[in-house]
Amino acid sequence: MAKLGKRIRAAREAFAGKENLTIEEAVALIKGNSNTKFDETVEIAMNLGIDPRHADQMVRGVVGLPNGTGKDVRVAVFARGPKADEAKEAGADIVGAEDLMEIVQGGKIDFDRCIATPDMMPVVGRLGKVLGPRNLMPNPKVGTVTMDVAAAVKAAKGGEVQFKAEKGGVVHAGVGKASFDEAKLVENIRAFIGAVAKAKPAGAKGSYMQKIALSSSMGPGVTVSVDKAVSE
Repeated sequence: MAKLGKRIRAAREAFAGKENLTIEEAVALIKGNSNTKFDETVEIAMNLGIDPRHADQMVRGVVGLPNGTGKDVRVAVFARGPKADEAKEAGADIVGAEDLMEIVQGGKIDFDRCIATPDMMPVVGRLGKVLGPRNLMPNPKVGTVTMDVAAAVKAAKGGEVQFKAEKGGVVHAGVGKASFDEAKLVENIRAFIGAVAKAKPAGAKGSYMQKIALSSSMGPGVTVSVDKAVSE
């Protein structure tokens, strides 16, 4: 605990008084203070000027990070017959129909992304209360309800990230690993911010992007200048 406390104190001291940085400055600061025994995830949190309780202010979407996430994404696919075979060949970790539904209903959710063919949605729909709160419910708007299951599986495995505004209008996601080169992390972060910017809903009024913060899994956060992040 003493070592952990010392590490946290040192990181907080390094971050003290630093805010509204450029993306490059924030990434350098985070990487320079990431010294845990595991490869930390670099995370982004964006406060948006929206009220997600209103349908015309909801923000959700998907973005392919140019340098991937650095995470091994486990993918489940609800499909039958040839489409199930396609999913397996594309690298899906779990493939099934009613049998997979029963597994999920039993409380075993051993996957990070869920994809379904359109004909399987009546089955998947029964899992709304389980998958919905975990942001795992397949949705055609983000390409996870599709007949092209092979492409969806490959995209999920290749660094595609979904985002959805939570209560309070906050969007967050992992955008890479602390071990990534600074330039690759910056590129991923710019791609994510750009995707959220494009997803601005029609009902959003006033300032849309209000705050952007970056951090590592175990480290403190630092704010990034919204103006510089959007204009660069």
